[in-house]
Amino acid sequence: MSLFLPKLSCKKEIDEVVKTVAEKVLVLRFGRDEDSVCLQLDEILSKTSHDLSNMASIYIVDVDSAPVYTRYFDISYIPSTVFFFNGQHMKVDYGSPDHTKFVGSFKTKQDFMDLIEVIYRGAMRGKMIVRSPIDPQNIPKYDLLYHGI
Repeated sequence: MSLFLPKLSCKKEIDEVVKTVAEKVLVLRFGRDEDSVCLQLDEILSKTSHDLSNMASIYIVDVDSAPVYTRYFDISYIPSTVFFFNGQHMKVDYGSPDHTKFVGSFKTKQDFMDLIEVIYRGAMRGKMIVRSPIDPQNIPKYDLLYHGI
């Protein structure tokens, strides 16, 4: 499904998109095209991209093509989805220790659409962190690799 979403293949392209997408939530999905969970997430992203076009711009990033961002956001599990608004990294409280990214795939299209709406509305009010509207049962659980660091 990632055929329908624009791809960013290097740090320079990612930097340019982060700088130029204005007044919309920038969604960057970090993962690999051949990963089954990434494909599942890509399907949700591509099916909602048209409905969310006034609030969000969605891009796909291969983790191997942008090692600087992969290290910066500590992407050790894929897919990981990172959000920006007007060049600023948006954080979301999912009820987990990591507020910088969403790890895994969304259970439903509606979960993703609700999250984008909450991020968009919060960002328009000047907030840098918002609370996730997703039911905690629908948020994938994972263990942090480094505890207490």
